Amino acid sequence: MRITSTSCICPVLVCLCFVQRCYGAAHHGSIKVTRNQTKHVEGETEVHHRPKRGWVWNQFFVLEEHMGPDPQYVGKLHSNSDKGDGSVKYILTGEGAGTIFIIDDTTGDIHSTKSLDREQKTHYVLHAQAIDRRTNKPLEPESEFIIKVQDINDNAPKFTDGPYIVTVPEMSEMGTSVLQVTATDADDPTYGNSARVVYSILQGQPYFSVDPKTGVIRTALHNMDREAREHYSVVIQAKDMAGQVGGLSGSTTVNITLTDVNDNPPRFPQKHYQLYVPESAQVGSAVGKIKANDADTGSNADMKYTIINGDGSGVFSISTDKETREGILSLKKPLNYEKKKSYTLNIEGANTHLDFRFSHLGPFKDVTMLKIIVGDVDEPPLFTMPSYVMEVYENAKIGTAVGTVTAQDPDTANSLVRYFIVHNTEEDRYFTIDASTGTIKTAKILDREETPWYNITVAASEIDNPGLVSHVPVGVRILDVNDNPPELAREYDVVVCENAKPGQVIQTITATDKDYSANGARFHFSLDEGLSLNPNFTLRDNEDNTASILTRRRRYSRTTQDIYYLPVLISDGGVPPLSSSSTLTIRVCACERDGRVRTCHAEAFLSSAGLSTGALIAILLCVVILLAIVVLFITLRRSKKEPLIISEEDVRENVVTYDDEGGGEEDTEAFDITALRNPSAAEELKYRRDVRPEVKPVPRHHPSSSLDSIDVQEFIKQRLAEADLDPSVPPYDSLQTYAYEGHRSEAGSISSLDSATTHSDQDYNYLGDWGPEFKKLAELYGEIESERTT
Repeated sequence: MRITSTSCICPVLVCLCFVQRCYGAAHHGSIKVTRNQTKHVEGETEVHHRPKRGWVWNQFFVLEEHMGPDPQYVGKLHSNSDKGDGSVKYILTGEGAGTIFIIDDTTGDIHSTKSLDREQKTHYVLHAQAIDRRTNKPLEPESEFIIKVQDINDNAPKFTDGPYIVTVPEMSEMGTSVLQVTATDADDPTYGNSARVVYSILQGQPYFSVDPKTGVIRTALHNMDREAREHYSVVIQAKDMAGQVGGLSGSTTVNITLTDVNDNPPRFPQKHYQLYVPESAQVGSAVGKIKANDADTGSNADMKYTIINGDGSGVFSISTDKETREGILSLKKPLNYEKKKSYTLNIEGANTHLDFRFSHLGPFKDVTMLKIIVGDVDEPPLFTMPSYVMEVYENAKIGTAVGTVTAQDPDTANSLVRYFIVHNTEEDRYFTIDASTGTIKTAKILDREETPWYNITVAASEIDNPGLVSHVPVGVRILDVNDNPPELAREYDVVVCENAKPGQVIQTITATDKDYSANGARFHFSLDEGLSLNPNFTLRDNEDNTASILTRRRRYSRTTQDIYYLPVLISDGGVPPLSSSSTLTIRVCACERDGRVRTCHAEAFLSSAGLSTGALIAILLCVVILLAIVVLFITLRRSKKEPLIISEEDVRENVVTYDDEGGGEEDTEAFDITALRNPSAAEELKYRRDVRPEVKPVPRHHPSSSLDSIDVQEFIKQRLAEADLDPSVPPYDSLQTYAYEGHRSEAGSISSLDSATTHSDQDYNYLGDWGPEFKKLAELYGEIESERTT
């Protein structure tokens, strides 16, 4: 099958089509494909030959944007099997087959039914096949071919990023690169000049130029000044077909702004200025402004103002306002028209950010002269001192002079001045002032201990112009007078131990004085001389503003006297000296051996005067405790009747503990010893309840007469023998104790209960060294000794 290319429609492309056809015929050639054949030769075997394809292979080309009324002819398919009798049917499949491309199934002619756009699709891949129309069997294998869309110049160049905004510093060198612009053309860059773009400048000359090939925009003039012109609008054109006639073009706008550089020095509009400032201007306030002009912008126009010389450099100062770039003139010292009426200042304004490339355009600073005229103003009176401190003694009489303030009119008129006190607080009402002389006097009795310092404000105004007022602070210090006697620094809780020794320090006291230290720093302590000598306590002045309280005897008893009162006289060292009397309360307490207080409450003792409330309460508590013990004892006796061991095999040791203590020699009810003193009451044989006897012993009978005559000692021995011979005793030790004191001692009782009524010269102080077990005994004998001493 032979493929015949389309005819060249465009006259310009006639030669190209001709070359294409010759090229295809020379290079591709006609490849004939025949069906498989079998040749039979006598005496030879059958030989199979490889079939050859019968396609004339070539590419089809179709022009884009075809606008004719008839379908555009693309090419022709032809098979070697086609004899021209219409028996061969051509079939076309693939991209656009049947919709864009149609084929005459008899002749094999291919036509394009639609206008194609190469920029949307550059080629189409299709498949062709020749079949037998009668049998529908393929005559040739299916083959693939391509239809390429041939480009025409139908797309103009476009600037995808425009319009552009760019900056370039002013005063740049000629040829400085500003920006590179790029235009794109959708046409085929490999075919002709449809996509070959050339750049040119339509607007912006002679300031800028553009490279026709690269699109780089450059400055075209030297020293372009931003202050002369800042903004430029440049129009760049891109034309395809290498800029030839008939080529398509596109354009874009480039907005170029010249950025500022510091190429302009600051300049004052005038070389001489004059400023009026009233003498009443406040120190630190702004009194004027001055500004130097700078054609630059931003940081290039920043400047600093300074006062370089002049007689007013010590009175005025200048600072720079960064926003307005103005020099702010401020007052450093107060003005006085009567002393100086004018000042002259030389002010310099200089750039702070210099560009040394343009230093030849300098200097970048300027100087101007400022003359300041001081205006005369009616001023308020002026005090001779900025503040006053005065002194007066406390308790001074009303009307006592404290001090004098003085103010004068600073103006040339020298008007008379009137004084008065500004009553803002209650402190101001303690003083008055003479309106003419300014003398301050007391209006009330002053007390240094209540208020040691007063702060008042004195005002002065001109009589002719009361609206002009000046103020001055006045401090009044109240001097001390010895008018307060000393007194104890605090309330003292003085305690003396019952076992205290003579000369023992029981308390150290101090005193305080409300007066100033010069009138009361030294205190003297003593006992009241009007009273008789105190036999119990004395006082010792330590000469360091403290005093010590000492005991004068050995022992004290709470039962005899539990509180003592000691008057103390305290005097100061002021002029005249003052004194006061205070009474110390001393309590008697029971203490440990190391001096720690144990109790200070009086205990109950039996005396001829009767029992105290505490003693009655103690007795009631003892009765309640005894009743509780009796109830507990009865309960325990009832519980002992139960068998202690129920199991016959439980023969373990049993220890029964009875924590029953006697009440001493006076206790005759805690333990019943009737059984010991009346042996007949215990005659009945008692068996042990913790074990069961194996042999029942024979009971013994004693006549009553013999039992009555048995002594307690004999009774105990009898019980001991019975215990030793008891067959029911278990095979382990069982301890049974029978306490017998024996007969009464011939020496009599050694108890100390009956010895309280006897008199002895023996010293019982050693009892306090025997320990806590003998503490009560030591206290009893200590009280007896104390009563005897008293």
